[in-house]
Amino acid sequence: MKNLKRNLTLILSLVFIASSCSNDDDALAQSNDPDPVVIDTPFQELYDQGIDRYLGTFTPTSTSITAPGITEYFFEIPDGPICYTGNEFSMFTRDGSSNNLLIFLNGGGFCNPIACAAVEDGIPLVPFGILSPADPQSPTSNFNLGYVPYCDGSAMIGDVDVDSNGDGIDDRFFRGVQNLSASLDVIADRYPMPDKIVLAGNSAGGFAVHHALPLVRKLYPDVAIDVINDSGTGIINPSGWLMNLDYWNGGSFYPNSCTDCIGTDGNLTEYHKYQLLQDPNIRMAYISSKQDDTFAQLTQGGGAAFEEQLLAAANELKSEFPERFNSLIPNGTDHTFIIRDYIFEVSNTNVRSWISDMINNNNNWISVTE
Repeated sequence: MKNLKRNLTLILSLVFIASSCSNDDDALAQSNDPDPVVIDTPFQELYDQGIDRYLGTFTPTSTSITAPGITEYFFEIPDGPICYTGNEFSMFTRDGSSNNLLIFLNGGGFCNPIACAAVEDGIPLVPFGILSPADPQSPTSNFNLGYVPYCDGSAMIGDVDVDSNGDGIDDRFFRGVQNLSASLDVIADRYPMPDKIVLAGNSAGGFAVHHALPLVRKLYPDVAIDVINDSGTGIINPSGWLMNLDYWNGGSFYPNSCTDCIGTDGNLTEYHKYQLLQDPNIRMAYISSKQDDTFAQLTQGGGAAFEEQLLAAANELKSEFPERFNSLIPNGTDHTFIIRDYIFEVSNTNVRSWISDMINNNNNWISVTE
């Protein structure tokens, strides 16, 4: 119970910051998407680069039943999973009544050499939005849940300790890949054979769903995966993401063969295309306001430039993968929706209904841009 005693107001304020693609072969055959390259093992190049190096390495040192069906797992390992401040890392599972699985990656800001604006402690499991087990209209309410808090400052791919103030003592511990891998091991052990997987995240966790995807695929090689990226769509200033990857030692999560996965504009659109090409058994969703104030203020040209690049990215992905990619893009500057404002209205739908259409393979799942 120790992490759950944190103040709920703090939890809400720190939210800074998908069910399955059909397994039916006929559905895949009828897709208008480009013919995928025949790949025996999706993401093998990334495994060869070592992104799976910590899978099977760490086990929790203790657990706590925080409520019926909810377990918190603690990692008190000095050289293992840890928050970037050195604080303890923990993650959660919650048993559902179906054999479907939601893996949720929370957000909480980035650290880079210039500034660090990341949460210092992982936000514990909260029963809001897509995580609510009590919302009968939510398509994931009865799913088993693996919940990965965010406190690594590195979009869950850091793998280096840093002396940030030059005093000779490491004081930032970017262990994101360890935190992520250890959490996914727990989830796979608890829920080894789901019928479908929704992999969702918001803000920094939206970036992280793409980092987690190859690891989830390695643990679940045959299960369809819906990827939901809420407000972490990879619109980044030129050189910005390369600087982050270098600072975090996170470059192994980007394939060496994909020279434009990080574009000259800094954006990650080609990386997301790479993932869709590698794995025909995934679908992908973007949710982002046109001028998301969290990232627009970090974009050269501000909100207007962010909007232009976001729409271009969404249109490119939709054009190349019309059956497996859609986006939900409202007007405004809001940041994150699937926990903070799950019933946010966008044209003639809302976030929850749109996600429901995706997960339930409903023909109403289409791109919506206000």
